[in-house]
Amino acid sequence: MNAPAAHRLSSLAAGAAIVLALFGPGTARAQVAVVAQPNQELLLASPDPRIAANKRFVYDFWREVFEGGHMELADKYLAESYIQHNPNVATGRAPFVEFFSRRVKPQPIEAKVKAPLVAIVADGDLVVLSFVREGVDPKDPVKKYTTTWFDMFRLESGKIAEHWDAAPKL
Repeated sequence: MNAPAAHRLSSLAAGAAIVLALFGPGTARAQVAVVAQPNQELLLASPDPRIAANKRFVYDFWREVFEGGHMELADKYLAESYIQHNPNVATGRAPFVEFFSRRVKPQPIEAKVKAPLVAIVADGDLVVLSFVREGVDPKDPVKKYTTTWFDMFRLESGKIAEHWDAAPKL
């Protein structure tokens, strides 16, 4: 065996040993539960006024339109050409309004986001909301586990221009 092949084989063996040590038999790793931030105002803070404003804008959209079901406010937040990357909702503000109008009835707008919010992260015109998501353990349907759900938004010209999430096609 030549030296490069032996080196590759040695690297593969080392990688396999690491994977086995992390995930192999005898390794007990308990999940640390994902926990919401009780003080959402802390999540909105930023020393950069533009970042703070972008966080607040997406946060208010989430409370008023998405959770509150006030589709009449969609034009305040969404660009007409809004790009949707969720495979269940068509691109555009009008398709967003039509889709969610059938699923969400208007409710009083809450002062805080109702969903268990973990973090709000912003970089330039991108804002990410992360939430606690609870699921049923596939190995034991009596047990539950937590994970994290992310929604990312891109702002352009003072409106939400684009959205990403991890939604599977229904």
